[in-house]
Amino acid sequence: MKSLFLIGAVSVLLLTSCNKDEKLQTTTSLEQQKLDYQARQIDLEKQKLAIEKEKINFEKQKDSLNKVNEERAKKQTQVKERVVYRNSSRSSSGSYAGTSSSGSSSSGTSSSTGTTATQKKGWSSAAKGTVIGTVGGAAAGAIISKKNPGLGAVIGGIAGGATGYTIGRAEDRKSGRVQK
Repeated sequence: MKSLFLIGAVSVLLLTSCNKDEKLQTTTSLEQQKLDYQARQIDLEKQKLAIEKEKINFEKQKDSLNKVNEERAKKQTQVKERVVYRNSSRSSSGSYAGTSSSGSSSSGTSSSTGTTATQKKGWSSAAKGTVIGTVGGAAAGAIISKKNPGLGAVIGGIAGGATGYTIGRAEDRKSGRVQK
């Protein structure tokens, strides 16, 4: 009976000690899960801060672009006038051009024709047409000429560039950028 009691006591001790290990493991795993969760929360906060920084940088760039656009608009509002003077006593069709910022009137026998033109900046339609025509013609020539695509690209580029220039020059004349 003593041995049975001793075996029972030992088995009870073993079972309780096994339960304590499981409880310790579950508490450590819970602690580990909490730490992992907190680490993920910290990473999310870091990402939010990075996004906010990017937002602030974007706003700064947007503000600087708005300032540049406002400066350009101010420059464009300062219109330069071109006044053409013609001498009525001359029989030739020569014209004299002068720049006037306030539109002052001329004296003597010259008279103002009242033509004004604003100076345009950027690429002309002729330049754009030439570039587009050259690239398109070169591509088409290379595709069409299967035996010698290099030669086809050169010929197509020249033909496309000439065509693009002609069309662009006509648009420049219509818009008044180039006089006939």
